[in-house]
Amino acid sequence: MFFEEPKMLKRRSFLAGLGAAGLTAQLPRPLRAARQPGPLTKAIPSSGERIPVIGMGTWQTFDVGDDAAALAQRVRVLRAFFQAGGGMIDSSPMYGTSEAVMGHCLQHIGGKPPMFSATKVWTPGKDHGVRQMAESERLWRLKTFDLMQIHNLLGWEGHLETLKQWKAEGRIRYLGITTSHGRRHGDLARIMESQPLDFVQLTYNPMDREAEDRLLPMAKERGIAVIVNRPFQRGALIDRLEGRPLPPWAGDFEIHNWAQFLLKFVVSHPAVTCAIPATRQVEHMKENMAAAHGPMPDAKMRAKMAAYVAGL
Repeated sequence: MFFEEPKMLKRRSFLAGLGAAGLTAQLPRPLRAARQPGPLTKAIPSSGERIPVIGMGTWQTFDVGDDAAALAQRVRVLRAFFQAGGGMIDSSPMYGTSEAVMGHCLQHIGGKPPMFSATKVWTPGKDHGVRQMAESERLWRLKTFDLMQIHNLLGWEGHLETLKQWKAEGRIRYLGITTSHGRRHGDLARIMESQPLDFVQLTYNPMDREAEDRLLPMAKERGIAVIVNRPFQRGALIDRLEGRPLPPWAGDFEIHNWAQFLLKFVVSHPAVTCAIPATRQVEHMKENMAAAHGPMPDAKMRAKMAAYVAGL
């Protein structure tokens, strides 16, 4: 599964052209000032535990090895995430050095963060999967993951046996499975129908809406939490929208840039529990996290948002 995105440095460069600051200034004062005391949260259906709707992915953005300057920057990004009320952090052994970098950052941000830790097992062999997950614990410097996921359905039958056992033993709190490929949606649906999953992870955004047909309704019906990856199409949607104006009604939802527009579209879906954009930049992190505040669109408005993006 893939998140965001090697092109992130470009994604806010068009805001001056959009007149976003002007849009904010034109909002009625009560709407500008209205803020929830914290970010929007949603319940994990299998437990009722609530988590913030905006999390953080680590694909590419945290794969920086032992570069001292890059590590220091990731510490700042992670600190900004938690200061803004973030919870879920998602990674994978597939993401190069991201897990080791996350472990380093968690040791350097200070204090005990309110983290919901999520990673994956990504190997065809059941026994190798056990060793791989133990290595993830070592790299993150954790004894227990909140969520362990089977990455892109790889070897899912064997790994699910392990995860069920680990959950029963308290070694993980939740188990799940992921995909980022539309061609695997049928396989994922069959697993959702037959297996006791707490979470699924899939791709969803205004231009990738296949999940609306079957997977999202099924998750809602069966009480499975949904994590959304690729909310920005790995940067392609941000690039496509660069220089285009936000709709005049964006301010009604406290949307001031395209990242917030896309994230509010995603997390306002009733079946979606959390979205996991990624970034290298503190300011981008703050903008992402702001999408968890303010009014959320309803179904009619979400359709209007999708149609607006499709028409640009």
